[in-house]
Amino acid sequence: MATRVALLGDIHGNELALDAALREIAREKPDLIAITGDLVLNGPRPAEVVARVRALETEGAIVVQGNTDIAVADFDYAAAFPWLDEISPPQRAATEWAHDQLSDEDLDYLRRLPAERRVRVDGTMLLVCHASPGSQTSGLSADLDPSVTVERVTRTDARVIGCGHTHVAEVRELGRKLICNAGSCGFAYDGDAGASWAVVTLDADEPEAELFRTTYEAQAVSDELSARGLPGDVYRAAIVRTGRFVR
Repeated sequence: MATRVALLGDIHGNELALDAALREIAREKPDLIAITGDLVLNGPRPAEVVARVRALETEGAIVVQGNTDIAVADFDYAAAFPWLDEISPPQRAATEWAHDQLSDEDLDYLRRLPAERRVRVDGTMLLVCHASPGSQTSGLSADLDPSVTVERVTRTDARVIGCGHTHVAEVRELGRKLICNAGSCGFAYDGDAGASWAVVTLDADEPEAELFRTTYEAQAVSDELSARGLPGDVYRAAIVRTGRFVR
């Protein structure tokens, strides 16, 4: 019997996007919800997002840790952003602000999240991770050199890899591997401001994945970010409003 897993992540403190996506996910009636990390940084409501995610976990959802969750919890910027030589003042300001909005219990929750979770159905394994198998920072972007992609996806025996990190939704097959990047629920970079999520169907035959997009009040979130007034918020607001990376 098939098992349907709703996959979402990269919420980035966007409570309105998360709630809109969850309403549509509920109508799909999945057997499991899996969240691929990056819960709080950049958006205006990190505490509300953590509360919602923790409630989902209590109801049976599985949650993994993203690289920006490490930054917010512990200010370990080298671990969170190893590709950067230095952290910009706007990025540091947003990280410290998100940290300050969370309770000690919430911060401990972010620290305790695992880097990966596995789901096995009738011999088919789904690996839920943030960026790629074995890494919270090395993503599986579509323009990655094919040899690097192969090296990253073969770090696991899982037939299906559910991930995020790139903020670009994508489903593709690579040999016997099915890669489902659910995109970003709250901070998309692919030109669509809607909340992105996916449904992965696991059964004894061929696994499948389908991408979904949920419209929500992105302008309201953009306005909330603009009103917050942190360095860089004008760019964060534009990203939320347009669904495109702006710097």
